[in-house]
Amino acid sequence: MPKTVLITGATAGFGKAMAQRYANEGWNLILTGRRAERLEELKTGLAPAKVHTLCFDVRDRQACQQAVDSLPAEFKGIDVLVNNAGLALGLEPAQSCDLDDWDAMVDTNIKGLMYMTRAVLPSMVERNKGHIVNLGSVAGTYPYPGGNCYGGTKAYVNHFSKNLLADLLGTKVRVTNIEPGLCETEFSVVRFKGDKKAADKVYEGTQPITPEDIAEIVYWTTTLPPHVNINALEVMPVQQAFSPFAISRDK
Repeated sequence: MPKTVLITGATAGFGKAMAQRYANEGWNLILTGRRAERLEELKTGLAPAKVHTLCFDVRDRQACQQAVDSLPAEFKGIDVLVNNAGLALGLEPAQSCDLDDWDAMVDTNIKGLMYMTRAVLPSMVERNKGHIVNLGSVAGTYPYPGGNCYGGTKAYVNHFSKNLLADLLGTKVRVTNIEPGLCETEFSVVRFKGDKKAADKVYEGTQPITPEDIAEIVYWTTTLPPHVNINALEVMPVQQAFSPFAISRDK
């Protein structure tokens, strides 16, 4: 019987690559996002995989619960939840940041992740199986100028993941925090609010990790023997060391 994965923020970047990776292995997919057209395009492109799409914003607590409650019977037994939806906005210092940007990051990276976890987790505990994968960031461990709120939200993801493991001790439900470093997706375009030149400069002279790299890692962690749990996994390209700004660039 095929397993089922629910991926939030599936219309681009990591989420889209993960959807393709799981589809390639015959999993049933529940894909969420805020852009209905992109969800439908993705669903069509993943054929013949079984795909159920849910268009809503993870920042809406009621919508998260309603989305999970509305799942058809064949998709209700979620084996893996990937809390992928997230974003960074701006690189201004804390004293001159846009508070709307801070709210958006907290509401998506923290609250959205909590809402989806809370909606899915009871069923996993009841069935005594399942896996929660949270997309953190090296920014949650290593500070950098302008990382203020974003880094804080990803530090929260790190500690929330560890506390979930503590709560779930005695069950067979697993929790993993994946912490990517420099990776080229729409992430920087969003951070710089559509300024592609500024976004491209972030990756200039480097070979960053790709969404497909992260998708492979996430898939691997969720297909290990059920007695094995990867608590956290930090991933950087060879040209990056520790700090998000410690990058060697090709001349």
